[in-house]
Amino acid sequence: MDFEFQLTQSDGYCRVNFPAMACVCELLIDTTDPTLALSLGLRARTETWRIEQKFSRYRNDNLIAHINRAQGQAVTLDDETTGLIQFATEIWEASDGRFDITSGLLRKVWRFDGSDHLPDQTEIAALLPHIGWDRVDWQPPQLTLPAGMEIDLGGIGKEYAVDRVFALLQEDFDGALLVNFGGDLRAHGPRTDGSGWQVGVEKVAAGQSIEQLTLSQGALATSGDSQRFLLRDGVRYSHILDPRSGWPVADAPRSVTVIAPTCIQAGVFSTLALMMGAGAEDFLDEQGVKYWSVRA
Repeated sequence: MDFEFQLTQSDGYCRVNFPAMACVCELLIDTTDPTLALSLGLRARTETWRIEQKFSRYRNDNLIAHINRAQGQAVTLDDETTGLIQFATEIWEASDGRFDITSGLLRKVWRFDGSDHLPDQTEIAALLPHIGWDRVDWQPPQLTLPAGMEIDLGGIGKEYAVDRVFALLQEDFDGALLVNFGGDLRAHGPRTDGSGWQVGVEKVAAGQSIEQLTLSQGALATSGDSQRFLLRDGVRYSHILDPRSGWPVADAPRSVTVIAPTCIQAGVFSTLALMMGAGAEDFLDEQGVKYWSVRA
């Protein structure tokens, strides 16, 4: 991405784009006032960059790096981080260990680049003793991570950022808006003309039609393997890994899109559905959420 910030006007609203979190972050603001849109956009970018800098696993100078280098020493966390860790703990418990923020170590042996390269079982087995939230001493707000283990909040970070930016913008603007970070989004409306925001469900398979939605309230998130997968001997391996075995989840849908009240809820439901494999749709039916599942 070779741009830092863009503001355009069309169809009675302002559009703001900026790069962050390995995607294009987009705001649709129901106003024709570019000065207002600029102010809101800059505030959104500042907050997004703050969250990315604080929680990204790709930095060696932030809080996550400090936790991962603590070598068995307790780290006292601030309120924001404590809340996220506690949320992740509750998801881990509810998913019987399928969602685990210590499973990022598996990226050392798995490279979902579309090739046919699978890691050796011995490589996976060497990592498993360092994965498992039950091995962590979590006494909020103190976190003690055993030496050799890591945490990675990437599974909820982007969705959390969408909800945070959405809340911040609503402090200064009571009109309709949409916050869209790479397809994970949250909307408020309707617009002044009575319409909602037009959004589309991601197309991941040949022959799949793109579902067009009108969204005025709520959030949408998609999880799938359209970009990150391996293909060997006719078998497609998704990047959704089961931390208990270290292997991709079998028989999962190609893609799951969920609508929920908040983006972080939509993201968790879509991710957990993929982790349920063949039981994805049954899981979503139990949650009572609107969803689209693609298995083609």
